[in-house]
Amino acid sequence: MTNKNFNNDFPTVLFVQRRLPHYRVPFFEALKLELLIRGCNLRVLHGLPNQEELLKNDSGVLPWAESLPNYYFLGGKICWQPFHRQLKDADLVICSHENKLVFNLFFQYFYTEVKFALLGHGANLQGNANSLREKFKRLAAKKADWWFAYTSMSLPLITGFGFPEDRITIINNSIDTQELNLQINAIGDVESVKKALGLSGRRVGVFMGSFYHEKRIEFLLDSLVLIKNEIDDFEMIIAGDGVQRHLVEDFCDQYPWAKYVGLVKGKAKAEILAAADVMLNPGLIGLSILDSFVGAAPVLTTDCGLHSPEFVYLNHGVNGIVAINSLKNYAGAVIDLLRDSNKLEAMKAACVQSSREFSVESMARNFADGIMNCLHMPVYRKLH
Repeated sequence: MTNKNFNNDFPTVLFVQRRLPHYRVPFFEALKLELLIRGCNLRVLHGLPNQEELLKNDSGVLPWAESLPNYYFLGGKICWQPFHRQLKDADLVICSHENKLVFNLFFQYFYTEVKFALLGHGANLQGNANSLREKFKRLAAKKADWWFAYTSMSLPLITGFGFPEDRITIINNSIDTQELNLQINAIGDVESVKKALGLSGRRVGVFMGSFYHEKRIEFLLDSLVLIKNEIDDFEMIIAGDGVQRHLVEDFCDQYPWAKYVGLVKGKAKAEILAAADVMLNPGLIGLSILDSFVGAAPVLTTDCGLHSPEFVYLNHGVNGIVAINSLKNYAGAVIDLLRDSNKLEAMKAACVQSSREFSVESMARNFADGIMNCLHMPVYRKLH
């Protein structure tokens, strides 16, 4: 479907996505408005997810977006997503930095008449930096005219392979948190919510996310026992799903003060965040940190080296805590914070402030500023 608001007098940006997750829809709506204010058109092109991703049931709908064909090979490890037929009148093409997107590589090296920008982390933060895959990724990353970095954590990764800093925009990756904020604020009686959840303790922790290796579920569960041994009225809510769900279910069967509530969304998610004092996640921290901010539940994690770029939003000792990576130190950090009500309240207030700073609206403004700067610069790939 073509963009009915298209203005032929404006420069045009093509934002190409392999697939469209639902959480990106508010961002594209916000970016479209920001670019129109600046006199620029936005066209979003996307294909369908692979068979494994279809099971997630997380695709979004953007009425004015345009569909692209996706051809998957090697079990989804390679994707051919040609968009050369959609290039008419395009001034800039933005694509994700992924090795599997083969047509993007072709475009980077041979289509130098249209400006090309990459969006991403700058590296696979959970991958092997010395692997052939990552070395190739760094090489291809230099064939761009602009870079949109998820957070400031990505900046040294991108400049590290020789890309100029004055052609990089830090977007502060985010998702739409307005609805969650409204749902939390609409909760009038938190004590009633706690009672409905079966909570009787005065201090409540929450884990909210997927159950897989990088989240360090076993470490989390072991730390909960240490915390409970020191704080009698401590209780824990664990929300989510994944391959290690059996570990969580077995733990909650053994310890009645820990409650597994499954995968939660909407109002149920808001109620759990409203009931929580702290968010506990000793493993990978990503966009879930925004739930911590909106819910005013400071996140406590470790310096485990697994974190995604959004980890930089955590200001240690202000809106969250990064403990030394050991059970004793992590549990101790949680215990100390729960015992210090003044510090906990200050950190809760800082979380609320951070929730306003890292929003999808701010992300769209940052992105739009970078796009306009890119459009006014010469094609870097021709110069280098």
